[in-house]
Amino acid sequence: MFMLSFFSFSIPINVQAANLSVSGQSAILMEQESGRVLFEKDAHTTRRIASITKVMTAILAIESGKMKEKVKITDSMVRVEGSSIYLKEGESLTLEDLVYGLMLRSGNDAAVAIAEYVGGSLDGFVYLMNQKAQEIGMKNTEFANPHGLDDHENHYSTAYDMALLTRYAMGNENFQKISAAEKYSAPQEGESWNRSWSNKNKMLRLYKYSTGGKTGYTKRAKRTLISTASKDGFNLIAVTLNAPDDWNDHIGMFEWGFNNYKLKSLVEEGKITGIKDPFYKGKVYAARSLSYPLTEDEIDQIRSSLTLYNPPKGNEWSENGIPRPVGKMFFQLTDQTIGEVPLFYEGDPEVKKKKGFWGFFKELFLILNGVSSYD
Repeated sequence: MFMLSFFSFSIPINVQAANLSVSGQSAILMEQESGRVLFEKDAHTTRRIASITKVMTAILAIESGKMKEKVKITDSMVRVEGSSIYLKEGESLTLEDLVYGLMLRSGNDAAVAIAEYVGGSLDGFVYLMNQKAQEIGMKNTEFANPHGLDDHENHYSTAYDMALLTRYAMGNENFQKISAAEKYSAPQEGESWNRSWSNKNKMLRLYKYSTGGKTGYTKRAKRTLISTASKDGFNLIAVTLNAPDDWNDHIGMFEWGFNNYKLKSLVEEGKITGIKDPFYKGKVYAARSLSYPLTEDEIDQIRSSLTLYNPPKGNEWSENGIPRPVGKMFFQLTDQTIGEVPLFYEGDPEVKKKKGFWGFFKELFLILNGVSSYD
């Protein structure tokens, strides 16, 4: 591959967060699309996480593909302490109903029902939880149950890891919908009335840009909270652990993020201009658009470059196929690479393939974490 000089334009140097104060022992504010950390406070220290654990339980249930299947409630599912949706032994609910009960009312009985049904057993589901955590880069996390109760010592995470999990989960449209739901009604076997649940996440009512999240509390973990917010296409994730004033912490972080950062377009999907090499000129496409959160002071510090395979010799590409991708475009802020976009050559089917944003978001998330690759 050879390096081609491309255009350069400017962007970051982090805004000082001295004027941002949070009550949480650990806190983080992350931009969803890029994963850029805009603010953090002791974000990599492991702590107990309580019911925000259930974000992992929910996304595994959703990804199981069994959401419309009926789950028969057993004795072990109803004998769980703490918050409950009051399941009854012998009744049946869809897995989807259980996930709503899990996320909106933080039902520990729903968590056990989901775990036993999706994982085959609690131990089987915990294995899936830790496997998924490893897959998405949660390096300082261990799950020991599906609900977050303080019944295991080896159940912990960090604010950063929980933000990573939320970023991954928000790549799923079903999760977005469930997380944002203020109310939900589920049929109840043997009764003429439905179960009706309102969301415990007060951020949905306190903050107009709120798009979802998950609350948590145990005596040992204290108050934990994940929340998401969106303003003008700018999507943020906030996490606090052991935060006595978490509602205000999250509103303050969101307002600070929206006021100090803007989502700037680095490259648009489509043809790349400015390439002078005669073989590639006018024939190279960015398969995706890329935006990044930046402060006004950071705009002049962005640098971009691209690499491309050497042009083929003779019929090399027609015989062996066009490399996929044919190159990459890189963006740097000061000395740090902040984004990469795969480049494709004219005629490659990837150029014509269209995906929904969240489908691409999940694919890109896994690629950047070394889980998947273009092939």
